[in-house]
Amino acid sequence: MATTKKSVLILAIILICIVFDQSSKFLAKEYLQSANTIAFLHDTFRLHYTENTGALLSFGESLSENARFWIFIVFVFLMLIALIIYAHTISLHFRIKITGLSLIAGGGISNLIDRIYNNGAVIDFMNLGIGSVRTGIFNVADFLILLGIATVLIFHSHKSGNIN
Repeated sequence: MATTKKSVLILAIILICIVFDQSSKFLAKEYLQSANTIAFLHDTFRLHYTENTGALLSFGESLSENARFWIFIVFVFLMLIALIIYAHTISLHFRIKITGLSLIAGGGISNLIDRIYNNGAVIDFMNLGIGSVRTGIFNVADFLILLGIATVLIFHSHKSGNIN
């Protein structure tokens, strides 16, 4: 029974991540692709459509198409499978860690869907910053991956006694 609950939790989080991210990318493509940059909150938050064939901050964008396929599709696919299997090995008592790992998997799967159906590119459209100090352009999946990493790190630190 615990395995079923764990599987449902993991699957539900992954599916919610995919639906939320893919919906936001659909809207970005529909409304931002041909628009100029839209700024909010005194230019702290920007919406600007771009397609990224690299990873975080366009890392790997200059690699050959074949190398990007093997790294960003095949390797990432295998790592996501391993991550989901690992999440299934964790006791259901550690729901926070399972949730964090599922957020990482959900964001990763959604970006992988982009790469498969968008000629190796991921749709990015959000940017934060003040003046010239800005983040790279990112998407909801990237945010979910970072949220998942933070959740796992905080959970791990708490369990090892580093956080009171």
